[in-house]
Amino acid sequence: MPSLKVIRKRISSVKSTQQITRAMKMVAAAKLRRAQDAATQARPYADKLAEQLAAVAARVEDVSATPLLAVRDEEKVIDLIVVTSDRGLCGGYNANLQRRAEQFLAEKSGAEVRLTVIGRKGASYFKKRGLTRREEHTGLPAGPDHSLAIQLGNRVSREYAQGESDAVYVLYSKFQSAISQIPTVEKLLPVASATPGDESNRDVLVDYIYEPDPTTLLQRLLAQYINTLIYRSFLEAIASEFAARMTAMDSATSNASDMIDRLTLAMNRARQAAITTELMEITSGAEALKG
Repeated sequence: MPSLKVIRKRISSVKSTQQITRAMKMVAAAKLRRAQDAATQARPYADKLAEQLAAVAARVEDVSATPLLAVRDEEKVIDLIVVTSDRGLCGGYNANLQRRAEQFLAEKSGAEVRLTVIGRKGASYFKKRGLTRREEHTGLPAGPDHSLAIQLGNRVSREYAQGESDAVYVLYSKFQSAISQIPTVEKLLPVASATPGDESNRDVLVDYIYEPDPTTLLQRLLAQYINTLIYRSFLEAIASEFAARMTAMDSATSNASDMIDRLTLAMNRARQAAITTELMEITSGAEALKG
């Protein structure tokens, strides 16, 4: 059995760790509220933009004028944007994303998948496995922002329009609740929510006069839509990270309490054993003096 000194030292160490995990839980909970509000508010905007995109696309007859809608066989090059975190201590958040990325790579094994990794954890994971990363964006203390979303959106849109890639996907953790975050693969290009010349939408559309023409307007909406989807995935990922960290730190704090209780019990037993040993030595010494 460990000595009293060792047990007391370990209890002190666990209590210090518990203070850290409790503080990290409180910080994550405070940041989660703001991140959750941002992610929730971005969803209606993206949905409404998709509706407007579909309405304008229904007026366009020539699909060749909108290359971002051109559907190709995913046989040559596929772009995948993976959104992970820079920091750890968030439970299985990054591990779940990494497993989903591996699954995606296995599903698309017939094509070349070009990885754009956001977050130090994802970059380190793919680097250790020898997978080539086209781009890495790390060292983002506040998480990926809108300017990065525009940068990536403009690049993937331009390359897809030029025929350099067959499809573009984004992998992120979709925020459901504080205890539920779902690794999600979303297809960015070609845009599936807009179908040029879709006659099924014409009966419910008002006959607007477009300025500029529908094709030009559709191209602008498509670019904005891609940027919005990427930025929304960033917001969802940030909220999911804080939720996962809050849950992980809550579990760590509870585990520390349980460990302190077990160590305290062991300390009391060790102390009682020491007292019993001292009493026996005193009694033995007294009996020896009598003899």
